[in-house]
Amino acid sequence: MTTHSAPLKLKSLYTVKSFLLMITGVFLAVFALKGFMIPNGFLDGGVTGISLLIHELNHVNFSFLVLSINLLFFIPAYKFVGKLFAIRSFIAIIFLSLGSFLLNIEPITTDKLLIAIFGGCLIGLGSGLVIRSGAAVDGFEVLAVFTTRKVGFSISEVILFFNSLIFLTAAFKFGIESAMYSIITYYAALKMSDYVVDGIEEYIALTIISKDPDKIKSLLVNHFGKGITIYKGERGYLPGEFHVKVDCDIITTIVTRLELLNINDKIAKIDPTAFMYTNKIKEAKGGIIKQRVKH
Repeated sequence: MTTHSAPLKLKSLYTVKSFLLMITGVFLAVFALKGFMIPNGFLDGGVTGISLLIHELNHVNFSFLVLSINLLFFIPAYKFVGKLFAIRSFIAIIFLSLGSFLLNIEPITTDKLLIAIFGGCLIGLGSGLVIRSGAAVDGFEVLAVFTTRKVGFSISEVILFFNSLIFLTAAFKFGIESAMYSIITYYAALKMSDYVVDGIEEYIALTIISKDPDKIKSLLVNHFGKGITIYKGERGYLPGEFHVKVDCDIITTIVTRLELLNINDKIAKIDPTAFMYTNKIKEAKGGIIKQRVKH
């Protein structure tokens, strides 16, 4: 009984946490749309941008547009991306549509630059939180997830391509200035979304060369629960002492940015002269690594 209850509790906790992330993200997106973008005729990228564009041109209800256009993406997502992802995303879109229809939010500002920056950051923050919950609030994100799996481009690169078409349309219909402000809005949203999705727990490859390799190996494995890889190398070859060299272990592990500072502090206590360097990596799987939310 106890053995089975623990995983169920963890699963329930994850579900509640994911739902809260989703609701928070959707609310921030609605706040950005109603408080900054829609009252001032600003565009974003993705399905939201298409919906805003049609709304501005034909005065069709935005809530209806964002729901109906997104459905065109989430129906195939059910088959090609994943059942759970599609269901969560559909729920997020329903909340976004209802929120934009029911919530009455007064415009925060009419300053175009403030709208572009803060509106973009808020909608990017909301979108990023929804993605971290294991869903998507925009059909272009679904398309990007699917395309990323097939061709290897990042989600940002795929979305940028499709959004370029929206901004070109905006330039023809509303003028270059409007399109330029829309690009600022999109860029702010993109950077904020990327930071929320990847930046907080971005994977980093940490390489360490130390005079006390065994203590550092034990620290990484037994204290931090990390998997490590050891390369056999040589150190030395210093100016003026080029022929002086010693065998050494080169320790490599994968950490997240949140963990890096603590690990560096602990290593410095073992060996203050340890040589360390890091590389940012886009993706890692297999082995013992801290898993991020998967779609």
